[in-house]
Amino acid sequence: MKWYFVYILLSELDKKLYIGFTPSDVFERFEKHQWGLVNSTKDRRPLKLIFFEAYLTQEDALRRERYFKTTKGKTTLKSMLKAFFQIHK
Repeated sequence: MKWYFVYILLSELDKKLYIGFTPSDVFERFEKHQWGLVNSTKDRRPLKLIFFEAYLTQEDALRRERYFKTTKGKTTLKSMLKAFFQIHK
């Protein structure tokens, strides 16, 4: 069975979130971010993988990624991860 992932990274440098999608292994993708192989995050390292969701279809995963990038989606994320953000202020 193939899985598609939406994931959230936290930059320990600027404390901002990065929202991404991968059609493959989420941990392998995270390592690429950590190694500086992803242009959008290479200057924001080190990073923490703080959340991910798995989907059976690419369409559903991409829809969720787009949602998380909206203002409402970011509010939802902060609510879902409230305990995490309280610990990591």
